[in-house]
Amino acid sequence: MKQGKAPPRFVWLLNRAQRAVHRWIETRPQAWDGISPAQVGLLFFLRSRPAASIGDIAAATEVAPAAVTNLSKRMQALGLVERAGDEHDARVTRLRLTDAGAQAGAQAQQVLAQLNGQLTEGFTEAELAVVARWLERAASLAPAGE
Repeated sequence: MKQGKAPPRFVWLLNRAQRAVHRWIETRPQAWDGISPAQVGLLFFLRSRPAASIGDIAAATEVAPAAVTNLSKRMQALGLVERAGDEHDARVTRLRLTDAGAQAGAQAQQVLAQLNGQLTEGFTEAELAVVARWLERAASLAPAGE
């Protein structure tokens, strides 16, 4: 970095970018059809891991199992997922996409593909790899005391 030049304000830029992405998403309500970003995330997860358990989802998304349970109950009421018991362990609840959930996930994926296209336009693969690595590092920060 050149002497005398202030380093980029990464935290400020990251927060600003997050708000801009949320605004972009919020201006396309027809794409989400009343589904929250958290619900879209679960739809995407279940597309890649059909019949995942509540515990598996909670571990992968780094949230409490109770949060996944509450989210899945709301999604079940919307007809997006089905909750089913595990055939080997009655204590385990598994989630499966319904046809409506699969359709909603596909629709959201198309919209997010547009956003990703806008975000990556004009960058080389090498530049995008650096950005992805930096975001992964930011996402892996441990809370204070850990």
